Amino acid sequence: MQDMINRIHLFLISLLAGWLMMACSPGQDPEGKTAADILGNPTYQAISYGGYREITRDIQPTIPQLKEDMKILSAMGIKLLRTYNVHYDEAANLLEAITQLKKDDPEFEMYLMLGAWIDCKNAWTDLPDRIRDEESEDNEAEIARAVELARQYPDIVKIIAVGNEAMVHWAWEYYVEPAIILRWVNHLQDLKKQGELPESLWITSSDNFASWGGGGTEYHNEDLNELIRAVDFISMHTYPMHDTHYNPDFWGVPEEEEHLSDLEKIHSAMIRSRDYAISQYKSVVDYMQSLGVDKPVHIGETGWATISDEYYGADGARAIDEYKSALYYHHTREWTNNEGITCFYFEAFDEQWKDAENPLGSENHFGLINLQSQAKYALWDLVDNGTFDGLTRDGMPITKTFDGDKEAMMKTVKVPPTEQEILEMRR
Repeated sequence: MQDMINRIHLFLISLLAGWLMMACSPGQDPEGKTAADILGNPTYQAISYGGYREITRDIQPTIPQLKEDMKILSAMGIKLLRTYNVHYDEAANLLEAITQLKKDDPEFEMYLMLGAWIDCKNAWTDLPDRIRDEESEDNEAEIARAVELARQYPDIVKIIAVGNEAMVHWAWEYYVEPAIILRWVNHLQDLKKQGELPESLWITSSDNFASWGGGGTEYHNEDLNELIRAVDFISMHTYPMHDTHYNPDFWGVPEEEEHLSDLEKIHSAMIRSRDYAISQYKSVVDYMQSLGVDKPVHIGETGWATISDEYYGADGARAIDEYKSALYYHHTREWTNNEGITCFYFEAFDEQWKDAENPLGSENHFGLINLQSQAKYALWDLVDNGTFDGLTRDGMPITKTFDGDKEAMMKTVKVPPTEQEILEMRR
């Protein structure tokens, strides 16, 4: 009898050991949540994230700083982040920060679309011969590191995005042909089939709407079509804010609205901006479906800056301020939530390294929270309702920009130009 009990005991131990090995293997997801569960689910709000505080990425955010940010974003209802590369320490440290928060609080949820940066050969150099159909030798290491992190943190990394705006033609510093993105997407899909990555891990690329076929026919080629077939979903970008200068047909005050009040003119322009984003989203869906493909399309980036001394600011399109940014944020969230579209809104916090030579450059000011730990107008209601109570960023509590003085804020808000003024600016 004792011998039988011992055998049963050994059997149960071996069974448990086998189960633990399976639970921790690359093909399994110990948390059970998958990209398919998360994407398109409005209870999993998404945002683009970078934790850099300084004017250079040589100074990496620390794990305590990253944990501060995660607590702030979690309080806002954010549960899905988008990152951009793995060659800096930030992504690995972010995964460790989230892991520590999950250990402290088993109910804490935060997931990642982990970005792997892709460059062409000779990218970011002064060499005149950037080779767009050849890739940087650094790409292989970038993909390998993304794979390593996805295997190490399968409970957090639910998506890998190959490249960021790498296929859009104006990304002349690092642009690659779709064939290069396709190569790495297929590589990751093959690793899933081989059990080297979780089967539930979704693979995509995150790029401008035009790069996904929603723009001109110059983007339409068989490599792009194969890429659309290869990804698990499309992650597309749309930026009406930029097109208030570059393609302002939707912007400004049309003649039939010149009788409206200034506030009505602003609100009307921002509704048209939302509709412009919707039209770009639909253009990608239409192109995808023209290929006989039917898979999810989500928004990898969209946003509206709050400060700019460039074309979009007071001396140009008059598009940039906290009021318009807040309108765009709320319009976009309402649209995407209602339609079951995940929107990685750009972005969580201001980052001043993006345009280090121009502190007033718009790229530094897309965040919903600035570097003084002040929530911009889009989030003032969250400050009022106590969402950020007890939370700090770099030791500073989350307060409101303009000290919460809406009247002072509104003095910075400009009415968009008339159609005639836009025509004159374009001459």
